[in-house]
Amino acid sequence: MKKLFAADEKDIRNGYTKDVYFEHTKQILEAKGLDDMEVSMEFTSGSLPCGWKWGVFCGLEEVLRLMEGTNVSIYAVPEGTVFRPRTPASVRAPVMNFHGKYIDFGVMETAILGMICQPTGVATKSARMKLAAKWKPVIAFGNRRMHPALSGVLDRSAYIGGCDDVSSEAGGELIERKPLGTVPHVLPLMMGSNDAAFRAFDEIIDSSVPRIMLIDTFSDERTAAIEACKSVKNLMGVRLDTPGSRRGNFKELIDEVRWEMDMNGFEDVKIIVSGGLDEDTVAGLADTCVSSFGVGTSISNAPTLDFSMDLVEKDGVPMAKRGKFAGRKYPYRCPRCFTMGVALNPDEEIFCECGEKMEMIEKLIMKDGKRVIPEVKPTEIREYVVKQLKTLETNGTL
Repeated sequence: MKKLFAADEKDIRNGYTKDVYFEHTKQILEAKGLDDMEVSMEFTSGSLPCGWKWGVFCGLEEVLRLMEGTNVSIYAVPEGTVFRPRTPASVRAPVMNFHGKYIDFGVMETAILGMICQPTGVATKSARMKLAAKWKPVIAFGNRRMHPALSGVLDRSAYIGGCDDVSSEAGGELIERKPLGTVPHVLPLMMGSNDAAFRAFDEIIDSSVPRIMLIDTFSDERTAAIEACKSVKNLMGVRLDTPGSRRGNFKELIDEVRWEMDMNGFEDVKIIVSGGLDEDTVAGLADTCVSSFGVGTSISNAPTLDFSMDLVEKDGVPMAKRGKFAGRKYPYRCPRCFTMGVALNPDEEIFCECGEKMEMIEKLIMKDGKRVIPEVKPTEIREYVVKQLKTLETNGTL
């Protein structure tokens, strides 16, 4: 049996996935006796995609797991930190700083960047979706749109950004929550009718699994909704995944289903919608009777953030390539509007343009390959993200 295309953990740790020129660099440094040089390298992002005004830093935990046991020290902003892009007049504030011998970690640049660039994009999009939904529940449904090797990464990142539940077992294990799933279209198709599928699900699937029935496979959504309400005991909700060719005015269709269920005494049954949703469609339905949103491609295919990893000091001497600012920098952030700033030492006083005193937000996370702070659970990171988003919302600085 031939190997699948996806790299496994061993491949990543052994550097099999790296850009090959990092291996060339390592060989040359070793051959020339330059393998003892100590460096400082920073991770920064300039502008954000799609005109975003803020991002949600994600992926730090996986980077730490990759670098454990290597002779490197890592300073970073906490995972889940909401950060601003640089302004034209500012220096980029780093989200991570690495210190150690370049030879000990340089070849892992490709992997490290991949572990924060994509997760940060997904977490940011998830946070934006949560805001578009006006804090109603959002479920991450996007694994089928991306390579299966990424399912855990995508679900974890989406959850940290603000999604309330995820759909894969891989993601559920990482965030320590049961994955959430409803009835797929294939079940009523295989069973031959909505009613047969609804009753079979209720009979066979453990009662701890929420009873949410998909109602757009065969018949009019209003008819199927009532059918589900009558077929399933303790029905929690009905889900509309109606294709665009059948939707017409989706809001009016949703209102019709709500009216029909209310008229028949099923006021407590919720309505969940999914299928090709993006920020605009979610925002347009946030004030309706919709209880929650299942969002797939729009989150899983989020724009990747363009972080870079740059050498800024060599053996204690500031040095950088053209277009970068040399020297070790400490990231600061305004506690009110989250504008970013930098200083050359951690004791400086920096003030934001809004008048607030900025706070130094970097922490020592790993010393010589050993963690100095315990792992933070995804639920705690998500709570941190939500708290920051509500701060921006309250202050009118989103």
